[in-house]
Amino acid sequence: MAEPSTTDQIAERVERLLLRHAELQRTNALLSDQVRTLTQERDSLKSRLNAARARVDALLERLPSSTAPAPLTPKDPE
Repeated sequence: MAEPSTTDQIAERVERLLLRHAELQRTNALLSDQVRTLTQERDSLKSRLNAARARVDALLERLPSSTAPAPLTPKDPE
């Protein structure tokens, strides 16, 4: 069996590189979509967190100002 020529070896390697490049492009596109999705999810969660904080702050404002929270003291072991 004859050894492939240098040109054939280069052509084969170029074909493999082109396939790998296409595969990496597809992977990159999928990862970009994931980043976009996770960014949207993060932004939504941050918005929900801010809304919840605003609700808690509003509830705290409704508490009478003379009411001081009781200090937390550890329970004595029995």
